[in-house]
Amino acid sequence: MATTTMTGSSTRTTPRRRITKPLAVVGVLVFWLVAWTLLRGQDMLELPRATLTDLHHWLNDVNDSVGASRNSSPIFLYFFNEIRAVMDALVTFVQGLIAQPAYGRPVPVLGWLGVVALVSYVSWAFANWRVGLLAAGGFTLFGLQGLWQESMDTLALTLVAVFVSLLFGIPLGILAGVSDRFHRMITPVLDLMQTMPTFVYLAPLTLVFLIGPASATIATLIYAMPPAIRITAHGIRSVPAPPVEATDSFGATRRQRLTKALLPLSKRTIVLGVNQTIMAALAMVTVAALIDAPGLGKTVIKALQTTDVGTAFNAGVAIVVMAIVLDRVTTAASIRAEQGGGESSPRIRRLLLAGFGLVAAVCSYLSYTYLWASEFPDGGQLGEYLSQGATAVTTWAQNNLSDVTAAVKDGVTIALLNPLEALLAESPWWLMGAVIVVLAALIGNLRTAAVAAVCVGLLVGSGLWNASMITLAMTLVATLLVVTLGVVVGVWMGRSSRADRIIRPVLDAGQTMPAFVYLIPVVALFSVSRFSAIVAGVVYAAPVAIKIVADGVRAIPESTVEAATAAGSNSWQTITKVQLPMARQSLMLATNQGLIYVLSMVVIGGLVGAGALGYEVVAGFSQGQLYGKGLAAGVAIVVLGIMLDRIARAAAQRSDRAFAATQT
Repeated sequence: MATTTMTGSSTRTTPRRRITKPLAVVGVLVFWLVAWTLLRGQDMLELPRATLTDLHHWLNDVNDSVGASRNSSPIFLYFFNEIRAVMDALVTFVQGLIAQPAYGRPVPVLGWLGVVALVSYVSWAFANWRVGLLAAGGFTLFGLQGLWQESMDTLALTLVAVFVSLLFGIPLGILAGVSDRFHRMITPVLDLMQTMPTFVYLAPLTLVFLIGPASATIATLIYAMPPAIRITAHGIRSVPAPPVEATDSFGATRRQRLTKALLPLSKRTIVLGVNQTIMAALAMVTVAALIDAPGLGKTVIKALQTTDVGTAFNAGVAIVVMAIVLDRVTTAASIRAEQGGGESSPRIRRLLLAGFGLVAAVCSYLSYTYLWASEFPDGGQLGEYLSQGATAVTTWAQNNLSDVTAAVKDGVTIALLNPLEALLAESPWWLMGAVIVVLAALIGNLRTAAVAAVCVGLLVGSGLWNASMITLAMTLVATLLVVTLGVVVGVWMGRSSRADRIIRPVLDAGQTMPAFVYLIPVVALFSVSRFSAIVAGVVYAAPVAIKIVADGVRAIPESTVEAATAAGSNSWQTITKVQLPMARQSLMLATNQGLIYVLSMVVIGGLVGAGALGYEVVAGFSQGQLYGKGLAAGVAIVVLGIMLDRIARAAAQRSDRAFAATQT
């Protein structure tokens, strides 16, 4: 509609101003604040902690009936039991090679000398000699720490979990990358697998598969496979259009387009997915130890039961070293394949590899034949030094940094957490639900609003609305911190190879160090509080976001950056006008993964004072009568993840469309 103004013989048409969506969002937020001040504390649906709803009682009954029919139901006899047998066989086979007695022998097939030699040889063959030395030093370190046997058990479980994850994950990721329909179908499943707290599905897994390596491997699969699928799909979808169009112009078939264009151009991103799968698998070893997973996780759990920070740290260092070695091998191998080798004297390399291969074979034979080459010599002194050092550092920090840590905790809690929690948790449930649905419609579309409405209904039906809002507040604060770190540090790493080499091992440590290991120092510094849970979530989620942002920035063609520099752009302008806009998809993926990883730490946060949904999940895992309520809390965490993911994706897509419009 327009108004017409007459001026002499001329006519001027003035368009009526429309309310833009950003203005409408601001209006909704203002209305929410006003309504909150008037209705604060009403209709909060807050139930006493010991109260169980009809849903919780029904879930308890389902749990009991499944346990009673496990040895009689055909689905167990001919399906679940067969899966358990296959997983047990795979883990036992690998353990028999490197970790435990095989075929009645008192020692494994490959002792420490053979394992170190073979790992070094494979690392050199697929990567380079520097990575080979790193692998040799890292695996020798396990023995010097007094953790050789535990490390090999962890390696066996990790190799099986990663192998099965990649066996299914990469093909599914490729299919999601080339098929929009399959991508839409599998995304909610991946969200469920990543956001479902591990404590939630550990109990059903032990009920179905019993405790032991099979349940531990399957639990690791559930957590480690989504990064392989999601990042592989992201890499294929991020391939620039011109190379694909050029391939099509030559009459390439779908298979040729995939093998000649999409996969080669997305190789680096796919390797990032492999790396993230390895990191996720190693991060699960401690939690999986709760259901009798062999390896370093058991050492960590036993140490934490006695509050032994040093022993837990020593085992955590071994996990980190293993992650760094595996990460460097896969990354260097991908770079070598992408560059086609790169040696000036490939013949000399082949001769050296042949010689070293003979040495590795001899070492393997010695480790199979002689006890001194099979069992690592008496060590452990380095482990004792690491344990004593970690304990001393924790004690010093607790005694000398308490004022600083208290100021940081109080600042974040008072400035961000308390106001947001009050706004979310003390709003009437119907007002909060309406605001979520309306914002979802404004940010996205009617489909986004419908998903948000269903999620709100599920949260209300779970009987845990108030706990869900408290968890939502902590999740939003932690995600904000994660995204901030991801952008700042990720851009720095993407622009500087030196920074990448220095920071990446720290990120590997943060991502693979079991949460139980750094929870004790965090609690010592920040006490048992919601902020401690936020710190644990940030430490775990930030490395993922940082790596994805760094990979996105690094993937921008150098010619584009050089053109911006030649045009007179300074560093800040190059980052904000060129690199960040061109890495928008990576930023979106980093936000998505950061959010999901934060949510996956909600249960761990429940152990250190976070309360809310995390506490309910832990209580349900440890107390049979609260199983139903704990399962409902786990589902509520998943629902929160899906709701936030859909709204964030809608906002990113709208931003992408707006950016594309400015470029045309």
